[in-house]
Amino acid sequence: MAKHITTASEIAAADTPLRVRASNPQRKNRALSLLGSGAAHAVMIITVIICIFPLLVIVSTSFKPASDVFDLKLLPVHFTFSNYQTVLSGNFVTWLLNSLKIGVMTTVVGLALAAPAAYAVSRWQFIGKQGLLLFFLITQMFPAVLLIVPLYILFAQLGLLDNVFGLVVAYATTALPFSVWMLKNFFDAVPKELDEAARVDGLGPFQTFWRVVLPLTIPGVAVVAFFNFMAAWNEFMMAYTFLQSDANLTLAVGIQRYVNQFGADWQYLAAAAVLITLPVLIIFMWVQRYLVTGLTGGSVKG
Repeated sequence: MAKHITTASEIAAADTPLRVRASNPQRKNRALSLLGSGAAHAVMIITVIICIFPLLVIVSTSFKPASDVFDLKLLPVHFTFSNYQTVLSGNFVTWLLNSLKIGVMTTVVGLALAAPAAYAVSRWQFIGKQGLLLFFLITQMFPAVLLIVPLYILFAQLGLLDNVFGLVVAYATTALPFSVWMLKNFFDAVPKELDEAARVDGLGPFQTFWRVVLPLTIPGVAVVAFFNFMAAWNEFMMAYTFLQSDANLTLAVGIQRYVNQFGADWQYLAAAAVLITLPVLIIFMWVQRYLVTGLTGGSVKG
């Protein structure tokens, strides 16, 4: 005859193996989750270290004398500010102003041309619309260096060589297809019903664009403006080809003077690189909230 379990202790003892077996999968899943999280964090930390290390080397080199440039120690043994003093006492400020002027003008001209064009492509149907968009896309497939020779010939005929305004024209036109494509996507996110409501209120097409649609896409405009500014700020080949005099050089071309065929002043180059980064860092911190919103997609504000 089978023995019946009657006491509470016997029932708990019989149920314990079942509980242990039920908790084992949960413990395994928790352990695997912790292991995966730890591995992901380790990969991210290593990636950050790899990305930041060259920047730390540049900053460290900018505070080293010429004799310690190739010292493997990250912290400078003989700390000095003379590199920054030498860089700032030269033409660096002139090159900085030229780069800022060209970057701001490129951004303004590029947006002034791209925003209305992107709005028209987004809102209106016309013959050749798809062909125009395809043409804009195809132009981005060719390297910009292919444009240097024809632009050089054109600028020589128009007297725009060694002229910052010629460089603005070159940058704004080469950035136009990208800007149109980007802004079109943001304008598409704005419901067309808002345009119809604006027309009912008596607004024309340009007033609708300027007063209704454009304010709703400020994050997207900020993204395009930042990319246009960065493209003009960092560009080297066109500036190196079209500009000759020291008074008109940009920073990207100017700091190249620290490297020549007889050697290189790495400490001055590192100091100039740090100084070049500061304006862009300030601009990025200023428009960061617009960039984050714009890159994650445009939403309509009611």
